[in-house]
Amino acid sequence: MNAWKRWLIAGIAAVAVGATAGPYVYIHFIEGKAPPPLTIATTSPTTSTASASGSVDGSWSVASGSVVGYRVKEILFGQSNEAVGRTSSVTGSATVNGTTVQSASFTVDMTTVASDKSRRDGQFQGRIMDTASFPTATFKLTQPIQLGSLPAEGVTSTASAVGDLTLHGTTKQVTVTLRGSRTGDTIQVSGSIPIVFADWGIPNPSFGPVSTDDNGTLEFLLKLHHA
Repeated sequence: MNAWKRWLIAGIAAVAVGATAGPYVYIHFIEGKAPPPLTIATTSPTTSTASASGSVDGSWSVASGSVVGYRVKEILFGQSNEAVGRTSSVTGSATVNGTTVQSASFTVDMTTVASDKSRRDGQFQGRIMDTASFPTATFKLTQPIQLGSLPAEGVTSTASAVGDLTLHGTTKQVTVTLRGSRTGDTIQVSGSIPIVFADWGIPNPSFGPVSTDDNGTLEFLLKLHHA
């Protein structure tokens, strides 16, 4: 075989290896792992007016530390990755009477959702979510949540919530499993909602060399303070 042919074959092989190994090295060693799913933190009981009396009646407002975001699986040149974008621009409140959550309403500023990649964020804010036209996402509880009994302070409990989720200008009823825990004057609530993009009129996020599933996850961690 002529020397130039050997060099040509070697060059093609090097390009093929680079095309495969490059994304693997970038995703797994340079970019790093996606942050873990949002969930409530383990806390220890404290003494406060609310905890001492055991009452949680009244209004609970969204406080600092609340986060809402998305999680979507991506494929880049055959390599699996998980895209995560989040924002802390969340407002809203819930009203509790005894062991019943009577009402709850929350709003997320979608224009502030950001990931670790500016190009992905540009696609999210523009073509995908069109935040210029749909700057917010909202959730409104449509059925009271019956807790049955109030869990002890610092103990994690679960409950099911039914409400209207408005996303990308489309409103649908969703049911979400909540995990909650109370410590003093703070309640933490976390959960996730599966989102099939076509159901909400959201274009598939795939762009350029990146392809995605036809669905993702909306996840949240709310910290509520007793008003």
